[in-house]
Amino acid sequence: MKKEKDFPQVYDKDFLEELIREFSFKPTEIRNPKILSKKDIQSFDENGFLSGIQLFNDDAIKDIRNYFDTLLENALNAGDDSYSISTAHLKHKKVYDLLLNKRIIKIVSDLLGENIIGWGSHFFCKLPEDHKKISWHQDASYWPFSKTNTVSCWLAIDDAIIENGCLEFIPGSHRFGLINYEMSKKEENNILNQTVHAIEKYGDPIPIELNAGQISIHSDLLLHSSKPNTSKNRRCGLSLRYCTPDIKPYAGWNAKGVLIKGSDPQNNWLNPPPPIS
Repeated sequence: MKKEKDFPQVYDKDFLEELIREFSFKPTEIRNPKILSKKDIQSFDENGFLSGIQLFNDDAIKDIRNYFDTLLENALNAGDDSYSISTAHLKHKKVYDLLLNKRIIKIVSDLLGENIIGWGSHFFCKLPEDHKKISWHQDASYWPFSKTNTVSCWLAIDDAIIENGCLEFIPGSHRFGLINYEMSKKEENNILNQTVHAIEKYGDPIPIELNAGQISIHSDLLLHSSKPNTSKNRRCGLSLRYCTPDIKPYAGWNAKGVLIKGSDPQNNWLNPPPPIS
């Protein structure tokens, strides 16, 4: 089984531009949602995101936070940084179980339909007074996939507020298709490696503050970013990513994908078993 470090999180622009990829937002076709309201679905289609959905109570998110604390300690002791715990569902059973969380899957089903692949699990942890940021970008531009139709559920492990670098979204920016970007310069202190400039052309940013235990959900084409953590409090979130199985992954990324619901008629994804522990 491949481990998390076997999958690069970022590729250079030349590699990505050689792939055959389609970039367009697909409006939600679900007419009778089970968890979300019809107003929620309309809002997601129009704005590209939802936020403030309560997923775990205080005790449950405390248990998850304690679990992450151990993962983080192990990563730092191994010489990795606080952003290095990625594709964690292939290595850690508890993260695998979070990817398959029943309430999350019901919400995702209201957006994507009855056939769902879970393929991503990345902890984004900003330590206190962390000077790194995430520059404006679209998730889909990073990924070696044949087309777009991924939603990311961002679970707040800690409270995420403006002072500690919460996410920021530009509502409606998911409707512009692929937006041109440049490779980031070193002085940006960007955690990733792409930067979209002149974002004012696409709308006004809004902060997405979340209490621990809440989630936001956003389209893979939505412009988003997060500022440095200027506070003395940590800000950690777990991004769980889901797509429809008709998406064809390149560069071996099919090994990430777990068939969570329905079927994968084209066998695009390998559907690995859960890790032992």
